[in-house]
Amino acid sequence: MTDLATSERTVAPRIGENAPRPDGVPKVVGAFAFSSDLHHDRMLWGGTLRSTHSSARIRSVDVSTAVAVTGVHAVLVSDDVPGQKVFGLEYRDQPVLAGDVVRYEGEPVAIVAADHPEAVRMALEAIVVDYEVLVPVVDPMTVEEAEPVHPDGNLVRRIHLRHGNQDVVGDVQVEGTYEVAMQDQAFLGPESGMAVPADDGSIDLYVATQWLHSDRDQVADCMGLDPEKVRLTLAGVGGAFGAREDLSLHVHLCMLARHTGRPVKMVYSREESFHGHVHRHPAQMWYRHHADRDGTLVRVEAHLILDGGAYASSSSAVIANATCFAAGPYRVPSAEIDGAVVRTNNPPCGAMRGFGAVQVCFAHEAQMDRLAGALGMDPVALRLQNALVPGDELLTGQTIKGTAPVAEVIRTCADHPPGASMAVDPLELPGGAGRTADPEHVVRGEAFALGFKNLLFSEGFDDFSEASCRLAGGVATITSACAEVGQGFVTLAQQIAREVLGVDEVVLLPASTAGIGSAGSTSASRQTWMSGGAIQEACGQVRAQLLEHLAAEHGVDADDLVIADGRVVSMAGGFEVDLAKATTEPIEASVVFRHVPTLPLDENGQGNAHVSFAFSAHRAIVDVDVELGLVKVVELTTSQDVGRVLNPLQTVGQLEGGAAQGVGLAVMEEVLVQEGRIRNPSFTDYLVPTALDMPPVEIAALIEQAEPGAPFGAKGIGEAPSISSTAAVAAAIRNATGLDLPRVPVRPTDIVFPGGTA
Repeated sequence: MTDLATSERTVAPRIGENAPRPDGVPKVVGAFAFSSDLHHDRMLWGGTLRSTHSSARIRSVDVSTAVAVTGVHAVLVSDDVPGQKVFGLEYRDQPVLAGDVVRYEGEPVAIVAADHPEAVRMALEAIVVDYEVLVPVVDPMTVEEAEPVHPDGNLVRRIHLRHGNQDVVGDVQVEGTYEVAMQDQAFLGPESGMAVPADDGSIDLYVATQWLHSDRDQVADCMGLDPEKVRLTLAGVGGAFGAREDLSLHVHLCMLARHTGRPVKMVYSREESFHGHVHRHPAQMWYRHHADRDGTLVRVEAHLILDGGAYASSSSAVIANATCFAAGPYRVPSAEIDGAVVRTNNPPCGAMRGFGAVQVCFAHEAQMDRLAGALGMDPVALRLQNALVPGDELLTGQTIKGTAPVAEVIRTCADHPPGASMAVDPLELPGGAGRTADPEHVVRGEAFALGFKNLLFSEGFDDFSEASCRLAGGVATITSACAEVGQGFVTLAQQIAREVLGVDEVVLLPASTAGIGSAGSTSASRQTWMSGGAIQEACGQVRAQLLEHLAAEHGVDADDLVIADGRVVSMAGGFEVDLAKATTEPIEASVVFRHVPTLPLDENGQGNAHVSFAFSAHRAIVDVDVELGLVKVVELTTSQDVGRVLNPLQTVGQLEGGAAQGVGLAVMEEVLVQEGRIRNPSFTDYLVPTALDMPPVEIAALIEQAEPGAPFGAKGIGEAPSISSTAAVAAAIRNATGLDLPRVPVRPTDIVFPGGTA
């Protein structure tokens, strides 16, 4: 465990020290340049016409009136796409612009460029699309028997995982059916960017994204250009959480810029943003747990259906995670998990923080509580009895070879003293300033949940990150295409360079596709390990070159040289040189960093598919007004498996932010979809927790056990906080009310009218 009160260095914090974000103050005071702040003197404004139907054939698109609008420079449709007409993160299945059919409400049909946003609006309104409206396919439970939504079929992927003896039956069995609603990433900065054409036909694209090189390759394909003709630079990102892994306005901007020969800027409205990016997959899940009478788990069965919406995005990987982690971080000698993700005419779904593990954690933790009740056991004791340890086999047959401090995470979280007392002030009751709650109707609940997830890319994916280091005049310059989306890489990269090279001044160049290879996606809790590892190796090579050069020049042993406080010193004495003078000639190194190889799952869902795992626990305390169905989350306590804390300040921020998204999914966040249409595409109607909704987040422990192969032993911490927080809050509401509550978010009507409607 680390001490969160680690003292700060006044200059140049290194590994393990608090490193304030260099972009923190500018963001708070409004001085930070987000992608929506981009400007060019000659720029035009772009806009998108989107389908008003969730399923329809396009008979015709008439743009003649739109082209005639004063100030309009381009109106483009599907036939104007110069290269490949479809894109996609894993499968190229999503049209740049819909040509023959639309498969979800909000699908782009036409794009416009004009010299003023008002002209864009008028042109979009002038476009006439003749639709033949079709009956949308919206029920993921029956979609496999329905008419195909897409030429590739309605089934994106099915995994039938079978582990151990399939004939095992436990003495005690519990069943449950669970549902998780669609959640939005709800980042504050809507999609925006600018494309600038060059005279040689190439294009510069400035955009907020999570994966620069993947975007570049997809854009180049759709534009019919060689990849080197498309240059991406990361613009200021106002949050991501998975929704910026897929393309949105990227190709549209480039098409308009190339067609007009002018820079083109787009900024989505909040409503358009809801239609313009993927969401968390809704899930429907059936479970049966088997245990011996002493509480030992013997078998888990589950059927998982995830709704992927109209296009595949990263659904294949999401269902793999959901299936692999369906039983939670417990020893389960026998399992049969059937997991499927399907296409519908609902909004497309893809990556969101927790990536499949969030959905199944809600279900498997409800099952563990149900099993504890059937056995008459303490729920925490049941989890401890079955907790994974290094050397155990997962459902996939893979043996855990790294760290797995599951018991430590459980104990430290469960044993942490609660700090919440019953509210006396009416404003602290459920309902808050509305003063609606009667204290006599308020009951308290407390519960515990445990979750885990893989780190890094899995199933044989060639996962790598490239980085370079240049040391000159005592200053280290780091180049990496890692997208900073709020996770804190801008501080981490500098901390690593200072730690390895002993320098104070580190320059991190802007992330782009120019001059450096891919850093991979800022997702899957991978950048600390992958891009951090690449920077560590590059800096290590520069350090070795420097010391070897000085050793040869001065006739000393390189192993005897150390770098400290800006100087290279011989530990044996007699030699010392200022680092700036020692590097008047630049020293450079570039590396491509890879993790240990993984394998695809076989036909039984077995195989060494993953690299490493992170574990999290949350205890939630809630107050519930059972008469009005109002819930107030009073306190969250968490323990997290972190490998090693590299920046305590940033770690706390990640744990609190992930918990906030977990609370949101538990009690308020839901994209309401009816017949494929989003009914609440605004922050007025799509509710997210504010500072007033968030409880204190008590960090019981950060479990530090260095992970083999990871830079400085650190595990990524971005996703784990969101996994078990939702399950803990929902369980605490069950504890308070005695209701099953098999769905999140828990709505007031679920409490007031259990099993029915008002």
